[in-house]
Amino acid sequence: MNEFALIARLTSGLATNSSVVTGPGDDCAVLEGGRPGYYLLLKTDAVVEGIHFTAEAAPEQIGHKALGRCLSDIAAMAGTPLAALVTIALPKDFQPDFVERIYHGLNQLAQRYRTAIVGGETTTNPERLLLSIVVLGEVPRDKCILRSGAKGGDALFVSGALGGSLAEKHLAFEPRLAEAQWLAAHFDIHAMIDLSDGLAGDLPHILQQSNAGAELMAQAIPISRAAKLQARAHPSEKTPLQSALSDGEDFELLFAAPSRQAVAILDGWKEQFPKVRLSCIGRVTRDPGLKIRDKNGVRSLNAHGYVHFA
Repeated sequence: MNEFALIARLTSGLATNSSVVTGPGDDCAVLEGGRPGYYLLLKTDAVVEGIHFTAEAAPEQIGHKALGRCLSDIAAMAGTPLAALVTIALPKDFQPDFVERIYHGLNQLAQRYRTAIVGGETTTNPERLLLSIVVLGEVPRDKCILRSGAKGGDALFVSGALGGSLAEKHLAFEPRLAEAQWLAAHFDIHAMIDLSDGLAGDLPHILQQSNAGAELMAQAIPISRAAKLQARAHPSEKTPLQSALSDGEDFELLFAAPSRQAVAILDGWKEQFPKVRLSCIGRVTRDPGLKIRDKNGVRSLNAHGYVHFA
């Protein structure tokens, strides 16, 4: 049983109440919080030694990544982070200086995005380091972007360049909070998700919840320099395109918007965020299924992203 099958099994029939707008299945839970005109956003995520980082990773980067993953999910809803709780589980032989440096990296990112660290928990984990974060955020009701609104004919966009994240980016990415808020403020964004499990792994979440399909343009998918270097070093493994589709941990925005707004989105983005690439990579289709168009024509895309327990 893989990660998503397990999630579906565990979340069936969970307790709920009248405050829940959107429960399990999106980047964040969306709640009625009492502030007029706003929803609350709630997100939790964890990083585990040996899975999300190695024992050789700089502790500041571990803290950065742990909080950054949650902030990236807040961005996917076009929200603003407010506060965070930190749970850290440590082996008994932990070094206090090392842990303090983890918090330094976490705190630097929190300060940059005005996110208060308001508490948490410390506990023992005999084998390895684990860091779990809960973030509370908010979003204007009329700007909250879910995964479920993509429509046939929409253009698909992705920020940044994809693939090869293990070279460095997965520990040093910048959550696209400002970019997402700008998109929601100026355009009719129908659906959005952050890319944590790869383009081929995360796009199907939008398509499934929107009851739609998609056709990607292979030549338009932005491939990172790291993915190209990785392919040169290991030519028998993934091609650069395969890395861009499936490597994961890019933490970029993938979103769908009306095709009539495509030029304005691309031009406006270039002016607002000149250091961050934005690419139109395909379109949403009414027919289900994920396809890709290359020089040989159109075919079904069988690549998939990272899946726990698979």
